[in-house]
Amino acid sequence: MRHLLVIGALGAALAVPPHTAPEPLPARMADTGGGTQLITAEAAGTRATTGTLTWWDRRGGRWVRVGSAPARFGANGLAEGASRRQGTDTTPTGLYRLPYAFGVRRAPAGTAYPYVRVTDRSWWCQDNASRAYNRWVEGLPRDCRAGEAEHLVDYRAQYAYALVIGFNYDLPVRGRGAGIFLHVNGRGATAGCVSVPEDAMRRVLAWADPARRPHIAVGTRGGPTAITRY
Repeated sequence: MRHLLVIGALGAALAVPPHTAPEPLPARMADTGGGTQLITAEAAGTRATTGTLTWWDRRGGRWVRVGSAPARFGANGLAEGASRRQGTDTTPTGLYRLPYAFGVRRAPAGTAYPYVRVTDRSWWCQDNASRAYNRWVEGLPRDCRAGEAEHLVDYRAQYAYALVIGFNYDLPVRGRGAGIFLHVNGRGATAGCVSVPEDAMRRVLAWADPARRPHIAVGTRGGPTAITRY
């Protein structure tokens, strides 16, 4: 009888389905932008100033992780992109396209993305009263105050290499925020951008292919701003 019990227990154990690995993050998201490349920037929660950036390829119908790096977010954490306010030092959550790349330095070898070199005349206008709000300008327009704009060349470390994140970009809403980028780390948390080590930024630019329509998803592990909701 003891042998029968052992055999029965063994049979029951064998009947339990084997442990399956969780689906990759992009497969659990509501939307990935429709392309075959994706960048995810995930934080533990909205108060976090650090997290993980991961870039993914879609191959054979499945998402495959290509690389990852530690990421930094806004000094005041993350906020829902649809209701974020300018000047809050928060990183907007959501799913965004990546219009173009830029940098103080030359584009890394292998860069396929449209890449604009920063000059002494390059500014990013953040003046809500300006027609150039949330746009790169060569030479500061009269209606864009210098105190409400970033002189890009002044941030040689951070903007050595960068990708424009299309937050509030196509149809800018005044007061929502401007100048949100994926760029190289500075000394600490950002004013609302996502930043990574320089080597990671170089690898992302060498990997990103505009023909594959990459997007970036920014969010948290759970809650209303969960990255899987975007």
